[in-house]
Amino acid sequence: MSLFAFAPSRGPRWPLALQAALGIGAPIAVMTLLGQPALGYVAASGAFTVLYLGSAPAVDRARVLPLVAAGLLLSAVFGVLLAGNVWLVSAGVVIVAVASAALAFGFRLGPPGPLFFVLVFGLSAHVVDVSAITPVVYIAALTAGCAFSYLVAMAPLLLRRTRTTPSRPVRDLLPGPSLGADSRILVLRVGIVAVVGVLLGLVIDPARTYWIVGSAVAVIGVAAARKAAFQRGLHRMLGTVVGAGVYAVLALLHPSGVWLALLLAALQFTIELVVVRHYALALVFITPLVLLLTGAATGDIGSMDVAGERIVDTVVGAALGAASGLLHPRAMPESR
Repeated sequence: MSLFAFAPSRGPRWPLALQAALGIGAPIAVMTLLGQPALGYVAASGAFTVLYLGSAPAVDRARVLPLVAAGLLLSAVFGVLLAGNVWLVSAGVVIVAVASAALAFGFRLGPPGPLFFVLVFGLSAHVVDVSAITPVVYIAALTAGCAFSYLVAMAPLLLRRTRTTPSRPVRDLLPGPSLGADSRILVLRVGIVAVVGVLLGLVIDPARTYWIVGSAVAVIGVAAARKAAFQRGLHRMLGTVVGAGVYAVLALLHPSGVWLALLLAALQFTIELVVVRHYALALVFITPLVLLLTGAATGDIGSMDVAGERIVDTVVGAALGAASGLLHPRAMPESR
């Protein structure tokens, strides 16, 4: 994973990129036109559903993505129930991180692993705490977003040749539960960075704890290798710093409404095209997307203070995630 070279292509990514772009952009555009843009931003988080099993046939994704959506919704429910209590939310970050890691690695869910379950928990707790959206309305909007994204992901089934593809049982798609040596170390790393990240977050800013932990979990990824940990940490730190600069430029344009929906869709489309080939470059687009989306949801879009905070949080989290790679023996081969 070099900073100066792209990984080999793993096949066409544009179908998944288009699905993710529609999943994040359409809810914002529709709800903006209906006069409820805040609910559109919440529903857009449902687009995380389609990021899993992106290379699998639609007939297989039809069986697994509802389970992913259920996990995201459970994380959100947990978040809104604990919203407003710093200590409970901090404990919740650790619980969600470890539980989602154990399930993701134990059932071989694949990338992006436990990352979005942690982020959805943290975002849900944060948004409900600082905005006028009630917990019930928040969960309803997110549920609608997950359902819409699922329908978008199932669109290929409209083609006969896609529907006739032989499907596999869920137990074959998600083999487990079992934790091998690699998986156990990955879960241990997630647990350690979650606890340490929460403790650091309580010192830096309790409201930002989930971002620190999420950054660390993103660096851990799904590869059990010391070298991969350091490389992803470097990619994340450099990509986020550059991405914050991109956010600063975009924020000067004060995007809103349908224009913001189109901008986020374009960013998401680009991310899915490049994320498997160059992680740092993907972070250049991921950072402004998340900052714009969370800023719009909480009403502080365009804030340079937020951009600066996210850089600090990401550097701290990425350093934690990379350092946790020392738990892997030097001789351990990379999992592929």
